[in-house]
Amino acid sequence: MVRKPLHLMGTHEIRVRLGDISRQRAYQLTTRRDFPAPVANLAMGSVWLAEDVEEWIKTHRNETDT
Repeated sequence: MVRKPLHLMGTHEIRVRLGDISRQRAYQLTTRRDFPAPVANLAMGSVWLAEDVEEWIKTHRNETDT
């Protein structure tokens, strides 16, 4: 069986993807009710499916501007 690779994003990757936003701004966005749920909560922090985050960014692009 061949597994499809998972593309994950942590808070750092989300910050970079959104144009090097601050950690505080990333926290504000990732704790919004409409932000995708993380697929795992690890000791280093939460991780999300990259495709879920990308879809959210497409939908909320103007709202993410700092």
